[in-house]
Amino acid sequence: MAFALSSMQVTSGSFGNHQAIPAQYTGAGDDISPALAWQGAPEGTKGFAVICHDPDAPLVKEGSYGFVHWVLYNLPGDLVELTEKTAVGTAGTNDFGNQGYGGPMPPEGHGPHLYYFWVLALDHQTNLPEGLTLAELLKEVEPNLLGMNRLVGTFHRE
Repeated sequence: MAFALSSMQVTSGSFGNHQAIPAQYTGAGDDISPALAWQGAPEGTKGFAVICHDPDAPLVKEGSYGFVHWVLYNLPGDLVELTEKTAVGTAGTNDFGNQGYGGPMPPEGHGPHLYYFWVLALDHQTNLPEGLTLAELLKEVEPNLLGMNRLVGTFHRE
């Protein structure tokens, strides 16, 4: 299945869609992952993955653009939310070169950036090793993608 939006809804108790991401969820603050919730997963969903990506970052790496802040997978299909600073799932490698969440931290004076928190619904429960990059994860899950949607937050540094 192609990467296309589904009717699944993604929300957060930490910030609203197209609203500012509070500092505690950024590299300028406590750098903890925000709470996320989703509903309306496609029928047959048995697993999830979560990605946070900044398409506004001035970076091209391995043929793709932007900056990856979070790769999280091996999430069970009955899960409907992640608490802030979640310990659920398996952490992949972000573009900081670390495993786990790395919050927004655009260059100073670069203006506001958009941060896409994607939730991917999968037709099976994954059991992938830790440390996968975004490209590696997408290669593994793309054939099993049932649907996806996102929540968009903003952040900028003066």
